[in-house]
Amino acid sequence: MSVVVPDPAVPERPVPEPPAAPDPVATPAQTVKVVNIANGLTLLRLLLVPIFAWALFHDHGTDTTWRIIAFAVFAVASVTDRLDGDLARRRGLVTDVGKMADPIADKALTGTALVGLSALDLLPWWVTVVILIRELGITLLRFWVIRHGVIPASRGGKYKTFLQTVAIGLYLLPLTDWLATVAAWVMGAALILTVVTGVDYVVRALALRRAARTPS
Repeated sequence: MSVVVPDPAVPERPVPEPPAAPDPVATPAQTVKVVNIANGLTLLRLLLVPIFAWALFHDHGTDTTWRIIAFAVFAVASVTDRLDGDLARRRGLVTDVGKMADPIADKALTGTALVGLSALDLLPWWVTVVILIRELGITLLRFWVIRHGVIPASRGGKYKTFLQTVAIGLYLLPLTDWLATVAAWVMGAALILTVVTGVDYVVRALALRRAARTPS
């Protein structure tokens, strides 16, 4: 029986490894279909905004049933805010359209709720103005530093969003006595976090721009 001895002068061909399965999260946004469940939930949230406003202003906000309906619509829209982001990241459904539409839908829902509550004399106007200025300012700040990098959402920012949602939801309900006091305290906590996280974002944005300008 003959034994084949490999010729050392001839390099062995490496055995090609099987191609790795594509990571759905790392898939470029351009290859993902715009029409997907995550973007559909974002669109649903946008469509719910006028329905929510109509329910809130029904009978000038004096009808208990319609206030509860407005709360229910707001709650459903808020849930879609959490679901669309989770689905987009988990299933690799992130698109450029979704990146633009999601914050627009968030601001439209929150802004409509705050302005509506203040217009109905259910929430002081200065609270609405402070929150909206913060949200608009941070949005503009993101565009200001976008070429230098992206500042990830902080834990405080997530708490802020949660408290704002809970506070708005409580104000939408026709609460009285101690329950109304609870709603005011929750809104106060949300307002404090809104200002504190806004200042923190400004500090981090300025630090990012300084770091980008400093030669390495």
